[in-house]
Amino acid sequence: MNDLREPPSDSGSDPSAGPYERLGVSPDASFDEVQAARQARLDEAGEDPIARSRVEAAYDAVLMDRLKERQQGRVSTAARSASAREQLAPPPPRPSLPVLPKVALPRVATPALAAPTLAMAEGNDRWLALGGYGALLGLLLLVPTAPAELLLALGTALCVVVLQRRRRRFLAAVGWGFGLLSIGLVLGGLLVGALGSASLPLGLPLNLAQVQSLPALLLLLLAALLVA
Repeated sequence: MNDLREPPSDSGSDPSAGPYERLGVSPDASFDEVQAARQARLDEAGEDPIARSRVEAAYDAVLMDRLKERQQGRVSTAARSASAREQLAPPPPRPSLPVLPKVALPRVATPALAAPTLAMAEGNDRWLALGGYGALLGLLLLVPTAPAELLLALGTALCVVVLQRRRRRFLAAVGWGFGLLSIGLVLGGLLVGALGSASLPLGLPLNLAQVQSLPALLLLLLAALLVA
């Protein structure tokens, strides 16, 4: 930055002095330096109106000179000095952004789909299936007034329990239970439609609800005994 030059003692009263000499600045002084020199010269002039008017006239002349340089497309010496100072000054540091923590998404293991194997149930699982479905089939065939819907619901629940004990997969057991129930009811409906009004083989005293429920209970029994 150029230092303010002390004007000669007679520069304020010398009408032939240029505006820069009157203010005591060099032609490449910055705008802030010109402003500071103007204020300094006004302080030196005190209450003298003539000296103050000459300082103001010199200040206006400097501003007009800078304005003409810009209008003519010329770069003033002050602008060149300011540009050189900006090039020498280091760039301001860039603000550092906070680093966001990495979030590890849990990996969901997809169960492998595999066809079940057929193996006869053993131990308590076998006796649970045989005893439970034996009781349900006995009620279905021997008690015509027993509600078939309740017997089918109990048979489906028993199938789910046995398959859960054998396969250790609750959703798969539920799927097998309701799937076989649906297939059994469809087969039972087809059987009822095929028989129509004809009597049952061997003269069995069964109503249509018992006939339609019988295939579903048998399928659930086979699944409980064989699906592993």
